[in-house]
Amino acid sequence: MAGQANEITIRALMQIDNLQPKFAAYNGATVQGSVPLSGDTVLIGEFAPGNGVFTLIDRALKASAVEATTQLVEREFGFFILRSPSNAEVSAARDAILSELGASMSDRVKPSVASTQVITSVEPYQAQLLNKWRKGALLVPGQTLGIIECAPAAYISIAANEAEKSADVDIVEVRAVGRFGRLFISGSEDSVKTAIEAATTAINSVDGQEG
Repeated sequence: MAGQANEITIRALMQIDNLQPKFAAYNGATVQGSVPLSGDTVLIGEFAPGNGVFTLIDRALKASAVEATTQLVEREFGFFILRSPSNAEVSAARDAILSELGASMSDRVKPSVASTQVITSVEPYQAQLLNKWRKGALLVPGQTLGIIECAPAAYISIAANEAEKSADVDIVEVRAVGRFGRLFISGSEDSVKTAIEAATTAINSVDGQEG
């Protein structure tokens, strides 16, 4: 790995504590490995090139008592989630990854919000289309739908957790891999607008290098 470390770009790296109940449940229904629970701390990362994720996760698991939740390589990037009820153990895993790369958190790519949408009183046919591929809550016709898009994709996880923390919304879908991340939430118009504001603020507050 030493020869490759300087060639790896930290597209995203974030530590999220106090995982919210609905976002935790969504992850529990979609992840490959250890199921995160409400209140857990998770470490989420995205690297380029994608194959770098395998050795980095190996280092993190050997250096701490975290458990592997997700590890995958999609077309361009490697993505992972590690979890633990202990913030300190997740910090140890994060530090092991950064040490292996000879990097710090300030070396990650700074995220940006690409777009937001609020669709009030969703029509039944559009709700049905979205429900065909969503993995979270059903989108009920007449609800308000909120959509947030960001890059790099993995940072949409911060948006999802902060959206739930700030307002009474349901998580319909979270897409955290690929070129852009997308979050779909539903609820009343006021709650969706509040959630989107909190989510976008959280994304914009992450420091890092301009991508």
